[in-house]
Amino acid sequence: MATIVLVDDDRNILTSVSIALEAEGFEVVTFTDGVSALSSLLNDEPDLGVFDIKMPRMDGMELLRRLRQTSEMPVIFLTSKDDEIDEVLGLRMGADDYMRKPFSQRLLIERIKAILRRKEVVDVTDAEPNPEDAAFTRGSLQMDPLRHKVVWKGNDVSLTVTEFLLLQALANRPGVVKSRDQLMDVAYDDQVYVDDRTIDSHIKRLRKKLRKNDEEFSSIETLYGVGYRFIEA
Repeated sequence: MATIVLVDDDRNILTSVSIALEAEGFEVVTFTDGVSALSSLLNDEPDLGVFDIKMPRMDGMELLRRLRQTSEMPVIFLTSKDDEIDEVLGLRMGADDYMRKPFSQRLLIERIKAILRRKEVVDVTDAEPNPEDAAFTRGSLQMDPLRHKVVWKGNDVSLTVTEFLLLQALANRPGVVKSRDQLMDVAYDDQVYVDDRTIDSHIKRLRKKLRKNDEEFSSIETLYGVGYRFIEA
């Protein structure tokens, strides 16, 4: 049974998300601020943390910064801010994903499960290697699925789990068109419903992050009414 720690000053979120996670078989520990969470986390590390960014006494960013001095525990940020600066900064500091409030509890649970599955693969060093997890290069793009690492033209790019999975699916077969339905299957569990616009939004943010390193990035091509494909460059 995996243990999830929730840190948020909103007690309604703590209660509702705890109930949803426990219904999925997780053990849940909750804190209302970063100070109380940090002392506990340093003594007894859970399997994954879900941190709100904006909290009293110690915010989620500072909590993650201190935690990363001694721990590689996966962390998902919850943010109510529209500004993407905090999200990008959080990913660069070592967060694994983020979700904006208000958020779907079902999607949060799927993100938690996806990160824990990836962590299991990394931890089991004596297991047979999965070809899908092998690092690969496509032109200027380098991806290492086990380390969740993306490099474009020599520069590191910080991506969420969903963005990483979408880019991996496209780059694995350059030139092959992936429909939105196929990309949904890659990024989400069969039990979770998302519409076409969700995939489009992820692709838009993915392009934006890559263009911060390369203004001329155009390797993700849209085929209107069909889907997307990766052009090796």
